[in-house]
Amino acid sequence: MTAEYLVSAAELQIKMAQGAKPGEGGQLPGHKVDAMIARTRHSTPGVTLISPPPHHDIYSIEDLKQLIYDLRNVNPTATISVKLVAEAGVGTVAAGVVKAGADLITISGDSGGTGASPLSSIKRAGIPWELGLVEAQQTLMLNGLRGQVRLQVDGQLKTGRDVVIASLLGAEEFGFATAPLIVEGCVMMRKCHLNTCPVGIATQDPELRQKFAGNPEHLVTYFFFVAEEARELMARLGFRTVDEMVGRIEVLRARTVSRAKARALDLSPLLHVIGNHDGRPRRRVQRVARDLSNTLDRDLLEIVEPALARGEAVTVGRDIRNANRAVGATISGEIARRYGQTGLPPDTIVLRLRGSAGQSFGAFAARGLTLDLEGEANDYVGKGLSGGRIIIRPPKTSRLPSDGAVILGNTALYGATSGDAYIAGAAGERFAVRNSGAVAVVEGVGDHGCEYMTGGTVIVLGAVGRNFAAGMSGGVTFALDDSGELRRRMTASSLVETTSVTDSADQQQLRALIERHVRLTGSRRGRHALAVWAETLRRFIRVMPLEYKRALEQDAGGAAINAELRHG
Repeated sequence: MTAEYLVSAAELQIKMAQGAKPGEGGQLPGHKVDAMIARTRHSTPGVTLISPPPHHDIYSIEDLKQLIYDLRNVNPTATISVKLVAEAGVGTVAAGVVKAGADLITISGDSGGTGASPLSSIKRAGIPWELGLVEAQQTLMLNGLRGQVRLQVDGQLKTGRDVVIASLLGAEEFGFATAPLIVEGCVMMRKCHLNTCPVGIATQDPELRQKFAGNPEHLVTYFFFVAEEARELMARLGFRTVDEMVGRIEVLRARTVSRAKARALDLSPLLHVIGNHDGRPRRRVQRVARDLSNTLDRDLLEIVEPALARGEAVTVGRDIRNANRAVGATISGEIARRYGQTGLPPDTIVLRLRGSAGQSFGAFAARGLTLDLEGEANDYVGKGLSGGRIIIRPPKTSRLPSDGAVILGNTALYGATSGDAYIAGAAGERFAVRNSGAVAVVEGVGDHGCEYMTGGTVIVLGAVGRNFAAGMSGGVTFALDDSGELRRRMTASSLVETTSVTDSADQQQLRALIERHVRLTGSRRGRHALAVWAETLRRFIRVMPLEYKRALEQDAGGAAINAELRHG
């Protein structure tokens, strides 16, 4: 996600999982990644995209709270939604999500969803939305949290009856997906992943797309019928508005059935009524104020206004401490809101900071913003970097040896799309995971570095942890390999190739980036690498995904052929 994308949204959803396949990731085959999809997802046409099951920046409710805080800083007016799936224990998670500051929670059931889900998941993963919704509603009411959040539900809702039952169980909003697709012509061939959809919906094939026969009026008519049925049922139940109906579970009755197996099913937990005689609301009745006035960025906005309004260069010096979180996010949101992805010229706004930065330093930093930190930083540095520049270097007065010392936390440059970062020290785990366009120089990384990268360039002037470049499908990394151990570890991977740096273009790029790293950070390790350049080159290895390399070669070959044709 870029800063421009985020500030354009009225609602931002953090999708923790999919109801149709909870706990599982996905894969978009290379032949479906056309130019439009590649541009949207900051990747390369023709290269497979791998989506892992976890969010590597969210391993706890506290991590989720930080992401919500980051998003709220970059776009203070957006509604923040969190999508959860119906499963045992979702109520406890939902309570944590409310405490983390979400405005909306979506509970997604096991039915519906993408036709490209594995058959085993479609048949066996997840539970019905009714069970997840009731658990979330009951848990939030018992903990006095229901009045602070809206509840949405989806997972094969089709009729007005579904809407009424969902509302009675506690939902205020209702998501429709499969049914509208059917209305627009989907015949449920379940071949969405093959690019051969016969009715032209789930395909980029231009000939197949011509077969699409849907139009907006079909959807309008369908939803009119859904609303009409819902109104009829509401009238029979005595409700005039949906708000009156939310959470009124006492009007539901379990159907009497004749089958012995069905009679053994106990629905009483599902239909348990939690009394609200103590005033506990059954729906959202208040919008919790999110005060962002007491942040470092807010203090700096007035100072950098000449840069935002007229493009004048502004440099600001400040002390920073770890209570200052998401520094740069609000300023980046303003840059993106006024100038889009183009941003401002490089170094228009320079923040020179001293001390220990809190979480998400430089989150979504936009083009034109430079964050120069003399000190250290916590986790999530440069999350979603969007064209800005981040410089982190040890204090000049420090008596500790800086060479190879850890200077920032985990999950730096997570999901970065553009910009650059120069780190005069080592990073923690999961460095540059899902990087899709940023350039970075760092002096050591922990485990899982450069996982699932789809673009960009990363140079590691130091030790490399385990599982380096796993799932990497784009971009290139250069890493020092003094003992040859990294090369031996990488040979088992079928996705990437590991070679020496022999190409002259690679050598020039590598040297130029290290020289810039030394100029911006004063790195001793970088200066030494340049002083013995011939030896340094022999110690470097280049890691590049095979599919990405083939795509670049094909693109270069096509460009060469087109050039020859143009010149006769």
